[in-house]
Amino acid sequence: MSPGVAPGPAGAPLAYSPDPELEARYAAFEDGGFLVPAVPYQKMDPAFLRQRVSDPTGEAPGTVVVDTPGRFLYLVEPDGMAMRYGVGIGREGFAWEGDGVIHWRQPWPRWKPPGEMIARQPDLERYSVANGGMDPGLMNPLGARALYIFQNRQDTLYRLHGSPEWNSIGRSVSSGCVRLVNHDIVDLYERIPHHARIVVYQTPIAGTA
Repeated sequence: MSPGVAPGPAGAPLAYSPDPELEARYAAFEDGGFLVPAVPYQKMDPAFLRQRVSDPTGEAPGTVVVDTPGRFLYLVEPDGMAMRYGVGIGREGFAWEGDGVIHWRQPWPRWKPPGEMIARQPDLERYSVANGGMDPGLMNPLGARALYIFQNRQDTLYRLHGSPEWNSIGRSVSSGCVRLVNHDIVDLYERIPHHARIVVYQTPIAGTA
């Protein structure tokens, strides 16, 4: 059970007991000239809070593994452990899977929606590559950090990125990308090695289903 979480009555949601570690982990913080609001973690499913767990993936340390069905991202650590993050993932029909490399990392990135997205939502044209994209900031869909997934040296156009929409974690809502709360993407950004391998699964990882 996650720290700071206490079992409630039968059939009732879990209740959080006061926990200074969780308060500090998801408190407001200043970064890059922006004040990132606190995450109301008490309203989230505790399974999706950042926590260290036994590694279920069997991958080498430093590998990032996205368990799409479980809505988890694992950063594999030595000694059979992994840091686990809750994620929001792409809606059916927009999800990517495969084996790639996090080739580029960007703090407070500009958002440049791909042409396919603009074709579906023409009002996004003002944020196109040609128009320079959306300025970094709290309302930018990529949040505080973006990690760009490449496969065979080509940009897949899929990202791991931050989001202010904490209530989207654990759900299937985005247009293919993997989102984390801004606090967690900043933590992940600081931990992963450069050019880390990433594996994205659309089927359950053995032992997690």
